[in-house]
This record gives sequence, structure tokens and C-alpha cells, in this order.
Amino acid sequence: MPRGDEGMTHGELEALPVTFPLDVANRALAIGRTYGYDLAKRGEYPVRVLRLGRQYRVTRYDLLRYLGLDAQDDAGEDSPTA
Repeated sequence: MPRGDEGMTHGELEALPVTFPLDVANRALAIGRTYGYDLAKRGEYPVRVLRLGRQYRVTRYDLLRYLGLDAQDDAGEDSPTA
């Protein structure tokens, strides 16, 4: 089951590398390790999971998009020009 005792701040989320291990995504989503891997194996993880050999990885883009945090907003690319 999801755990509510963990999570990541907005700053930590923005500082993530382009791809990262599933454990990091589990922390960001406050999902327990075992439950997160179980969801990934069943193809039911909340965001797209990349399988690279024996590793499960998640992209920053997919995670931020799922959380409703558009990385482009911070860069001002979606802001209207004056």
C-alpha cells in the first residue's frame, strides 16, 4: 500500500536527473519499495517505467508531468511574452 510518511520537496523533484531508479520515484510518490516494484512488474505503476536490463527507471519528465509540475513553466517557456 502507499505510504504517506515519505515524499520529496518541489526543489528535490526539480533537481532529479533525466532518468533515475524506481526507488527514487517510489519516494517521490510516497510508495513503499515492495509495492512500487510490484506495480512496475504488473505494468500498473502510475508513471511510465523503462526497463533497462534488470533495472527499472523513470524519467523526470514523466514524473513531473504526473505530479502536475511542468518543468517548462519554471523556465518561463509557457509564459506569455510582453
